Amino acid sequence: MKHKIDLATWNRNEHFEFFNSFEEPFFGLTTQLDCENAYHKAKTLGVPFSTYYLHKTLVAVNENKPFRLRIENNEVVEFSKIHGSPTVLRDDKTFGFSQINFDPDLVFFTQNAALEVARVKQTTGLFTREFSPNVIHFSVLPWISFTSFSHARSYTLPDSCPKMSFGKMTINTAGKRSIPFSVHVHHGLVDGYDVGVFVNRLQDLLNEK
Repeated sequence: MKHKIDLATWNRNEHFEFFNSFEEPFFGLTTQLDCENAYHKAKTLGVPFSTYYLHKTLVAVNENKPFRLRIENNEVVEFSKIHGSPTVLRDDKTFGFSQINFDPDLVFFTQNAALEVARVKQTTGLFTREFSPNVIHFSVLPWISFTSFSHARSYTLPDSCPKMSFGKMTINTAGKRSIPFSVHVHHGLVDGYDVGVFVNRLQDLLNEK
């Protein structure tokens, strides 16, 4: 479900018009997330760690209205639910795009994720299915603990989907685990304040015991 935002009465209309005219309207940042509790919680529940933090990320996304906004035909629409579209690595080291539909129940989400990952691994190419516009583009680089991140982008194709990336989990000298996290968003829809609210909420969710 979605509904159109009335730009005439939207308090961010000027911001939207300004940044939407840019050749590159996206901005991004990279931070470190404490994942000590999340790692152990995933192990206790028998859930893959990557599935666990993907679920928590989508919980935070769906609670944050700006992250549920998209641009369609130069209009802004708000979706009621946002799903995940992570890349899936195959045995031959190529990858394909997936869509894992969000469910607030971790058990159902984990089942959906396992089925979708298995499906993509049996395919070839990038675009393995029809994709919804109400997704977050995810990637994971478990081999690299990065401190910055950029994305390949086509300026001729309309795009307003946030892009999020996770890196290699590391353990510091105190024995605490952390993971690098990058988020890029369309500035016509999302501001720095909104990213701050989202990242802080995600950290709270990862801290749950």
